[in-house]
Amino acid sequence: MVRNLFAFIAGGIFGAGLLVSGMTNTEKVQGWLDVFGDWDPTLAFVLGGAILPMAIVWHFSTGRARSILGADFPGRPAPRLGHNLVIGSVLFGMGWGLVGLCPGPAIASITYGGLGGIVFLLSMVAGMLVAPGVRTRIDQVAAI
Repeated sequence: MVRNLFAFIAGGIFGAGLLVSGMTNTEKVQGWLDVFGDWDPTLAFVLGGAILPMAIVWHFSTGRARSILGADFPGRPAPRLGHNLVIGSVLFGMGWGLVGLCPGPAIASITYGGLGGIVFLLSMVAGMLVAPGVRTRIDQVAAI
């Protein structure tokens, strides 16, 4: 019960932060990505506002086996750049650059994103459903 309450509160704060920061405004996001054109650097403050608190949390969580709520911390990822990371990053970046939305803001903007937002969200969900099969196939090809 407490875990669900914290999840609800965290999700609400995250969604509000996306709206307030402009991350659901596709023009603002595409302006951030347009480094060689009409660049809008304001999302750098959003990036800093996410990285700084996370750095503090990482500092205090180092050496702990469990969170304050009793959940296990996930293990550290492998320190290598594999094909899954590269392909996933490229696909994520292409979607973000073309549309100006990533998964969190896409869900947050569903009520006012119009038909384009709904098409993007449905395409994103379809990609998520297809991804495990594609990943398995890529892993098989890479193993050859």
